[in-house]
Formats: sequence, structure tokens, C-alpha cells
Amino acid sequence: MSAPAGQLVRVMTWNIHGAVGRNPRFDLERVVALVQRHHPDIVALQEIDSRRAREGHVDDPFKILQETLGNHGVGAKSVTTADGEYGQALISRWPMANTEIHDLSFPEREPRRAICSDIQTPAGPLRVIATHLGLSFRERHSQAVALLKMLNNLRTTTVALGDFNDWLWAGSVRRSLGRVLPGYTRHRTFPSRCPLFHLDRVYLWPRAALVASHTDPAARAISDHLPVISDIRLDPSCCLKGGR
Repeated sequence: MSAPAGQLVRVMTWNIHGAVGRNPRFDLERVVALVQRHHPDIVALQEIDSRRAREGHVDDPFKILQETLGNHGVGAKSVTTADGEYGQALISRWPMANTEIHDLSFPEREPRRAICSDIQTPAGPLRVIATHLGLSFRERHSQAVALLKMLNNLRTTTVALGDFNDWLWAGSVRRSLGRVLPGYTRHRTFPSRCPLFHLDRVYLWPRAALVASHTDPAARAISDHLPVISDIRLDPSCCLKGGR
């Protein structure tokens, strides 16, 4: 399949809160329906929880989400117990290559992961990093340093997306990542009923690759986070060294 350079690619990130809404009731169908409404080519989902799925007598949500939302995908299961698994996933309609799962865990804190993959879009390769960072300042600082190492030597359009749990400005993840990925979204996403904080973001290199972005207020009935949906333009000519 081929497409001209400059094609728009839609990416989406959403912390689905275990697929438990304000009911509270496990309902993966609502999650799938909302994601499909936006027709993302690539979607990163956080807080996927098969433990809650079992309570609702539902099959593995990691498998269901990948099968319904894309042709390719990988799950990063940060917690595995006898009751089930918990973590995140990166799902794509196009093939994924060189996929790696990096351990970002900080001592005595909840395990954290980052999924890195080269997605083979019709307009060319897109480097994607999907993650869900920790809650403490020192933890996020350590994880931001690890992400920056993954972003070394940018040569193609690169996107980092997920729930960055970034509450503060001083020493923030945004300040660190923004130097390398200068195009980023600015939507308030948490708490979803009355959003105050920009926890969920899409970061991009080069800056001009970010064309548009928005959230979906309807998600407040499903999760405590709003999703971020972004359209990005892949153009190999803008990915030359110094193309920020």
C-alpha cells in the first residue's frame, strides 16, 4: 500500500481507568465504541485491567482491544497476579517493527513500562513511544531521563504519547521532553468531569508535524481521564537533521 508524503496520520492516547466508568461497572464495549468513533490509525491505551474483566466475566481485554482496534499491537503488562494482568497497549492498523518494551520502574513504586515501535505507515516510518509514567516527582524525573535516551538521534517523525502524570512545571516531564519533541498538545484531561491538569499528551518531532488535536468530553462517562486525539503529518523532507 502506498500513499504520498505528507499524509495525515491520526494518533490517540487514553487512560481508560480499567474500563470502569461512573456506574461503576466494567464495560469494555463503551471504550471500544468511543475509540472507534475517532478512527485512529494508532492508539495507546493505559490502565487496561483483566482483573476487573474477570469480575465481569469478560475475556482478556488486551486481546479484545487489539482485535477490535487494529491489525497489529503489543501489550505491556506491568502487573501480573493470579487474578489477572494490568498495564497498557499500543495498537496500530499498520505493521509494527523493532518493537521493544522498556522497564521504567522506580524502586518501591508501581511498575511502569514504555512501548517503542517503528510503525510502517503508507507515508513512511513513524517512531512511536507509548508510556504511563509514575505519580511521584523523583519517579517521573527518572523515567523522563530514560525516555530521552530512547529518543536519541532522531531521524524520522517521532511521537511519544500516553499518561505522563505531569502535575508540576518545575522539573516537569514537559520541560524535559519538550526540548527534544517540541510539538505537543495542551489539553486539560484530568479529572474528566472537570479537567484541570494536562496529564495526557502527545509529543512530536518535528514541531510542524502536529497539525491538530482535540479531546472528547463524552469520555467522562467512561474514565477519569479524557483522551487526546491528534492528527500528524508525515513528511520525510521535514525530518532532516535540524528540522525542528
